[in-house]
Amino acid sequence: MSVESLLHDVPLPRVMRVEQRLPRPRLDGVEDELRRRIRATDATRPLAGRSLAVGVGSRGIRDLPLLVRTIVGEVRAAGATPFVVPAMGSHGGATAEGQVGLLANLGVTEAAVGAPIRATMDTVEVGRTPEGVPVHLDAFAAAADGLVFVNAIRQHVAFRGRHESGLMKMIAVGLGKQRGADACHEHGFGRMAEIVASMARVTLAAVDVAFAVGIVENAYGEACELAVLRGGEIDAAEPALLERARALAPRLYVDELDVLVVDEIGKDISGTGMDTNVIGRYHTPFLSGGPRVSRIAVLDLTAKSEGNANGIGLADFTTERAFRKLRFEHTYPNALTTTVPTTVKIPMVLGSDRLAIQAAIKTCGAPDKRRVRLVRIRNTKALGVVHVSEALADEVERHPSLRREGRAHDLAFDAHGDLV
Repeated sequence: MSVESLLHDVPLPRVMRVEQRLPRPRLDGVEDELRRRIRATDATRPLAGRSLAVGVGSRGIRDLPLLVRTIVGEVRAAGATPFVVPAMGSHGGATAEGQVGLLANLGVTEAAVGAPIRATMDTVEVGRTPEGVPVHLDAFAAAADGLVFVNAIRQHVAFRGRHESGLMKMIAVGLGKQRGADACHEHGFGRMAEIVASMARVTLAAVDVAFAVGIVENAYGEACELAVLRGGEIDAAEPALLERARALAPRLYVDELDVLVVDEIGKDISGTGMDTNVIGRYHTPFLSGGPRVSRIAVLDLTAKSEGNANGIGLADFTTERAFRKLRFEHTYPNALTTTVPTTVKIPMVLGSDRLAIQAAIKTCGAPDKRRVRLVRIRNTKALGVVHVSEALADEVERHPSLRREGRAHDLAFDAHGDLV
């Protein structure tokens, strides 16, 4: 019996468009605010005549090219010579060319930011932590007279600590390239927070960090706070920014789900393709919480991910379309470096979106498949509007942060069975 015939009679629920009213503090005039804060720190005063490496990572950050261009403009106005270095560990297939390609996909090119991009996977060992971990730094950054870097501060998808995804991790792992990421992950995620901080302190002591820019975003990916920190301020200041980011992080307001449909995953969305804190499914034993979801169907991979399908292993079902985009040479180095192969395992691959969703419904364990508790999201960063099945209508009506928009409707598919 074919897969299609096994799934043919699985009913698909009608869905409702629902607005999630997530907290939305935000900054207006991000460029002016960043320029003002850089000047207020007086960080650029001693930079005249010096070369300055500007570290930029692989995460999707709204207005990233604008932010980098503003930093470049400020340090150049101070008489420094800036250039951009990729600060993304083993991403981009752990190659210089792949990392330049990731930056370009995020809009960070020489033309866009006004500075050349110098990419290498070569590193310099700048010291060792008290635990004996070697600490690496991008060779171009190590040869410069000073360093600046910019990153969003977010909760991590695999561990908890005073420093998670942000500035300390970027200087320890991102700017440490593949060797730095590998050295950090060798100790496992159980000690990650400790090792990241220890490695970052070594680099901060060894290198002249002119300043770092930390961005706190709301649940809509908009900047709501900018922090410009001198090198000696980062360690102490970042934990408070992390707590602010954690309180504003995107989330689902529905806790018990039979099926979660995720339209797309990608490295530009999360380190694991989709934020584990949102889906309530984790690849390490050091996190818990979030919604309880029986089955997850992932339908596609973002173009900006460059074929890195890290996180696909957290899904139960995916599509041939997503599978065809997967590039092992970009996906596997990430998992080998982080020592977590779970995230790159291949789920069941179905021929269309419709079949993937029906397979998730058939296997979810709900006794009445016509009353399945299903939520469809674009990705784990775009949660302002979601689509929920009619079985969740009463919960939507009762929840103060959820608002139904319009009537329930059937999921619409094209002739191939893909959502339109």
